[in-house]
Amino acid sequence: MLRIVTRLPSRLTYQCRPNRQLTLPLLNSTPASQARTFANSPILYKKKDKGKKAPAASETQSSPATPSEDPFDLTPLQTGISNAVSRLKDDLSKLRAGGRFNTANLEGLKVQLSKDSHDTVKLGDLAQVVPKSGRMVTILAAEEEHIKPVSSAIVSSNLSLTPQSDPHNPLQLNIPIPPPTKESRDQSVNIAKQAFEKAANTVRDARGSMHKKLQDMQKKKTARPDDVRKAHDQMEKATEKGHKEVKDLFEAARKTLEQA
Repeated sequence: MLRIVTRLPSRLTYQCRPNRQLTLPLLNSTPASQARTFANSPILYKKKDKGKKAPAASETQSSPATPSEDPFDLTPLQTGISNAVSRLKDDLSKLRAGGRFNTANLEGLKVQLSKDSHDTVKLGDLAQVVPKSGRMVTILAAEEEHIKPVSSAIVSSNLSLTPQSDPHNPLQLNIPIPPPTKESRDQSVNIAKQAFEKAANTVRDARGSMHKKLQDMQKKKTARPDDVRKAHDQMEKATEKGHKEVKDLFEAARKTLEQA
């Protein structure tokens, strides 16, 4: 027969005859201060390298690929041709307005109002230039004191004009326009030719810039070879059209000047 003897709160002693004891620990008898707690946590992750920084959010996103250039964008070429044509029209209009004389040549003259000052004012800001019937131009000044400096500016210009005071109006100047001579016609044609050559050079320069751009695309392989070839053909057609436009403007002006 077994007899159970309790000696300590944490242990049970089983005493067997003859004088044989078996001590077993009681379940849940460990003191709270010595109890081992088990946390219900996930498996530990691998320790991070402190020297390695986490990638930024912008770096984790895939960077967009560099967009390829558009070989069919002929804007620079077209802009150059447009500027050349516009400038040529302006230069020719100063030679052939009315087939004879352009009043804008007078309006653009610089007038020095005071000898003590180098400041100048456009004649068109001081007076009104009015073309009359036949070969006569009238200048109407706003103030009488402007008549003398305006007249001096006209005489000193390269227009070969001689202003005359109007006997009935102290604010008016009358300028007879001399008939064109062969010499004056030839001179005007030469000026028109110089303007045409300048415009043609501008078109060629614009074409050269576009050609270089297409060559760079082909070398750097930023555009397909087929697209580069097609864009080159379009460039040549646009250049040919631009040259034809400036040439037609010059030929029309030349005919008008020779018949003036």
